[in-house]
Amino acid sequence: MKGHRIVDVDVRRPDLRVPFPRRFRARLKGQPVVALTRRAKYLLATLGSTETLLIHLGMSGSFRVEPGAQDARRKAMATRHDHVVFTMDSDALVHFNDPRRFGLMDLLSRRELAHHPVLSRLGPEPLSKAFDAAALARACARRSAPLKAALLDQSVVAGLGNIYASEALHLVGLAPQRRASTIATAAGAPRPAAYRLTKAIKQVLRTAIERTSSQRYRSSRFRVYDREGERCLRAGCGGTIQRVTQAGRSTFYCSVCQR
Repeated sequence: MKGHRIVDVDVRRPDLRVPFPRRFRARLKGQPVVALTRRAKYLLATLGSTETLLIHLGMSGSFRVEPGAQDARRKAMATRHDHVVFTMDSDALVHFNDPRRFGLMDLLSRRELAHHPVLSRLGPEPLSKAFDAAALARACARRSAPLKAALLDQSVVAGLGNIYASEALHLVGLAPQRRASTIATAAGAPRPAAYRLTKAIKQVLRTAIERTSSQRYRSSRFRVYDREGERCLRAGCGGTIQRVTQAGRSTFYCSVCQR
């Protein structure tokens, strides 16, 4: 889509998770896509009109591109769950498919984007230079919440999910139940645990990107996630992976080597 103009938009239902914005098709039609970026789990398409098309995939959303599609083939190509179809000036069709309809699309002005209730509160991206031990320590310094819960707070670090928070904590031997403030000094400076945890978060995410770029999740790839009752993989540990519920989410950890 980047560098191409949206010729038309086929909106095949009135809503996804929420209704589409007013005049959605008219505001998109004819607009060039100037840039495509990401913030946490949101996709941002900057348009020539200076509005931004904000997209969230939800739990089941995905895009499919049909290059060189002709008008006669369009109807046959669209499936039951293709709720929005973009026609680009390259003659490609970009289908947004979402069986569970938990995704969303919105159009925002620059001001609306800057004050978006979710985007404006997001912390640094976990793989960016802005996310380091100092940033993590500052965010956790006065938090009495469990460390695992703090890592899932998007104002602490943007886009880190439940699976990889558990994986990073096991990698560095930190218990998910310990207070978040224990990785920082009273003044908010990072303790050694903050340096180790920041490095581990980046490591597990980079590994995950490499492993899942072409294949589905498999529990055999994880150190602790979905391994309840199995032996801990840390050399010389001998512990057993346990599962607890924290803030409504499953946490997997080893009670022997995670402190």
